[in-house]
Parts: sequence; C-alpha cells; structure tokens
Amino acid sequence: MDGTLVDSEEYHWLSWRDTMASEGIPITHDQFIKTFGQRNDSILPQWLGAGASAERIQQVGDSKEELYRKLVREGRMEPLPGVMDWVRRLREQGWLQAVASSAPRKNIEVVLEVMGLAGFFEALVSAEDVTAGKPDPQVFQRGAERLGMPPSRCIVVEDAAPGVEAARRAGMRCIGVSRNGSLTGADVVVRSLVDLRDSAFEDLGRG
Repeated sequence: MDGTLVDSEEYHWLSWRDTMASEGIPITHDQFIKTFGQRNDSILPQWLGAGASAERIQQVGDSKEELYRKLVREGRMEPLPGVMDWVRRLREQGWLQAVASSAPRKNIEVVLEVMGLAGFFEALVSAEDVTAGKPDPQVFQRGAERLGMPPSRCIVVEDAAPGVEAARRAGMRCIGVSRNGSLTGADVVVRSLVDLRDSAFEDLGRG
C-alpha cells in the first residue's frame, strides 16, 4: 500500500515525530526513513530501548497509529499517479486484487476509504495477520490464500527491496515501482505506474 497505492510518508513521519516527542524521545527524519515500512514491533525497540516492555511498545505503537489515521482523515491523501487507472483496469479484466501490507488493518481500511478504493480489493492482509515482516514472504502468501490463488499465479507490486525479496521468496512475479528506476530483483521496474505498459500484467501472468 505505502509507496505503491499512496504516498503516505509525510503522514507517517508526522505521527511518529509527535508520538515519540510526547514520550520524551525526539527522533530525526533520518531515523524515521531508516525504519519506514517496518512493523512497529521492529521499529520501537530501537527508539524506546531494548528493555521496553511489550505493553509499552504496544501502547506507543497504538498512539502513533491513532494519530496517523487522524491525519489521513483530515488531510488530502490521494492515490499515486496511475493507481486508479490500473486498479479499475484490472478489475474490468477480471483480476482479483489484494492489499498485502505491514500496516495495521484499521490504517489500510481508512486509507482505502479516503481514496475511494475500498471496493476494488477482494482481500486485505495486515500486520495482525502475520508474525514476521518483509522480506519474510508471509504477507504475500496470506494474500494468495485469501484470493484462492497459487503463488505462481500472483503478481506483486512493490516499491522497496524487502518487498521484492518477499515476493521472490513467495514464488511470485514482481513489478517494481521506483522513483530512480532501479529495484533489484523485480521482473519489471518503472518509475511510476503511469509508465507501465498496458500488457504488463498479462505478460507476467504468461511468464
């Protein structure tokens, strides 16, 4: 979702910055960037310290996510270029679509609702559905299971190296979306979904 359907980086940064400040632990933007896309239970021990209890990690993470959802609802979040065209086109062509994300389910639901995308996905997989984050393939494997499809018939759209590796480990083809046009391991790499050729999914599905 983050980085492929929507650019949510600023909302995550603001919510992490303000949440950690309220805990008396200021973080820099560089610290945030290094952890962006990871699960909260992976991020927070780095900032709270290795001795932080599971309860405190959960509480701080929940506070951050509540603030994130508030910012999303109050802001002007829109799909990334090409997203609406592709989501509609794939639906019309009979493709089943799933969101497989390390984000909490409530976050996914709010983002899809705000962007008007909720009705296009047959399945959602969230942080609550897996025990390990990318590059572990669990999140994509769950998505395939919920769509009732074998991994070999699935195509992942990813914007980060751990996600591409997770797709590979799941036995799936992968389209990489990278602003610099480079994402090692993906079958196809574009700078934006606008640049993706019309036959991209069909071609990979036959591969």
